Amino acid sequence: CEEDCLSYFKDLNTCKVAGDIFQDNAILSNPVAGLMVGILVTVLVQSSSTSTSIIVSLVSSGLLEVKSAVPIIMGSNIGTSVTNTIVALMQAGERNEFKRAFAGATIHDCFNWLSVLVLLPLEVASGLVSYLAKVTVSSFQLHSGQEAPELLKTLTEPLTRLIIQLDKSVITAIALGDESMRNHSLVKVWCKSSSFVSSVNVTAAATQNCSSELHCGKDSDLTWITQNITSQINTEKCRHLFVDSGLSDLAVGLILLASSLMVLCTCLLLIVKVLNSLLKGQVAKVIQRVINTDFPFPFGWLSGYLAMLMGAGMTFIIQSSSVFTSAMTPLIGIGVISLNRAYPLTLGSNIGTTTTAILAALASPREKLPAACQIALCHFYFNIFGILLWYPVPFTRLPIRMASALGERTAKYRWFAVLYLLVCFLVLPCLVFGISLAGWQAMVGMGAPFAALTIFVLLVNLMQSHSPTHLPKTLRSWDFLPQWMHSLKPLDKLITKTTALCCSPARLNDPDVVVVTPDTTNIKPESKKQTQQWYDNPALSLPEEISSDISESHNALQQDQ
Repeated sequence: CEEDCLSYFKDLNTCKVAGDIFQDNAILSNPVAGLMVGILVTVLVQSSSTSTSIIVSLVSSGLLEVKSAVPIIMGSNIGTSVTNTIVALMQAGERNEFKRAFAGATIHDCFNWLSVLVLLPLEVASGLVSYLAKVTVSSFQLHSGQEAPELLKTLTEPLTRLIIQLDKSVITAIALGDESMRNHSLVKVWCKSSSFVSSVNVTAAATQNCSSELHCGKDSDLTWITQNITSQINTEKCRHLFVDSGLSDLAVGLILLASSLMVLCTCLLLIVKVLNSLLKGQVAKVIQRVINTDFPFPFGWLSGYLAMLMGAGMTFIIQSSSVFTSAMTPLIGIGVISLNRAYPLTLGSNIGTTTTAILAALASPREKLPAACQIALCHFYFNIFGILLWYPVPFTRLPIRMASALGERTAKYRWFAVLYLLVCFLVLPCLVFGISLAGWQAMVGMGAPFAALTIFVLLVNLMQSHSPTHLPKTLRSWDFLPQWMHSLKPLDKLITKTTALCCSPARLNDPDVVVVTPDTTNIKPESKKQTQQWYDNPALSLPEEISSDISESHNALQQDQ
């Protein structure tokens, strides 16, 4: 239900500008801008199935070209993973669970970003993905059909219709560029109407020949004809909460957004609590053994592909990759599903979510059917190529290693998860989209130095860990740089102090809180600094770091004594 309410909010607040955005081919002709638009739109909708279905509809209606839609499809694959990243934040209370859950959530991000970095330039240069999709469509004799039923919507619609109903004719007219519908409310008021036909005499031109007309006459100098006019009369109002509220579309959308997010967060917390209480002891061991066990040698490599089929099948049934991966994230956090097994399940979910767009394309009109099916297959081939790049060979499974590193970083600095969420799904797409609007010159001028610096840092890090002797002495470590450029500790200290300033007045006024100040009079300045670090921020440091810092301070105290 909360997902439907979230989608209603997006319809209420974004469809009035969606037509202008998608009609401006000058913007979407830039593939980088299209990629960022796909990310931002999918972050709002929180489902790649929904966003790709919208794109397929725009292509089938002629508002969007296939060439411009391919980067948007790629961006939708990236944006859909924001949901399970938010779900991972619900397990921030326990450090090890949070580390596993965040790694399981971000493995989807890493796979999508790596696939886009390889396939988007390839598509711009050669058009490989769109060409394969076009060849596939031309090899089949496709016929237009009906839309496939949506299982989740069938279950939730009876309740959501009591909360809000939208006038989809207004949404369609706005998306198609009908300026007369922009001031109409999207909240549906009348659900039933009846039509009646009335005959009206209309004055015709003086040269009208009444001999050829059945309903025609002359009255002195005037010539009139009778015309039938069909009128619509509203007979029954809809039954939902906002039918007579008098609120604007923006106010209704904000109310739905706030209530939906509250219900969503509550459900996520309850899911985590229930799973933690149920999947313990022998039950957890049995489930973990069944899910994570590979086939006997020499068929062990088939286990991952079977997991892909399971992920694709489950996503096809519920028609939402966000729901499937979000449900899997708490299981990864509590250790039931390993990260190595979650990876093929996520890749299969990527394949399963493409079926929604394909089914939506098959319901397009006959004249627009080939273009709609082509863009839907582009989504399918993008995920297939991504799997071929980053799964078959174990050495190429970089998303697993990248997600593990992000999980370790988040376990050490828990605020890093929020920073990652804001940067990857909001700040970076908005920044790149703004630069892309300035043209290719600005993109190359700012993107080329950043890309070169990133490649240089990655190469140096790789050589530092494997063959540091081949590097100059200066580059064998990053210690020559200021600490804030190669460590998160200064930022961590700043965030800790800011949080302490915000929370300390309330804690000091609480009579139940006892503040203990450590005795550091006999400790050296260096040891004082180390002790102060772990004392200021015990929640944001790893347990082993805290114990090591305490032991160092204790040794220093003994030496002084």
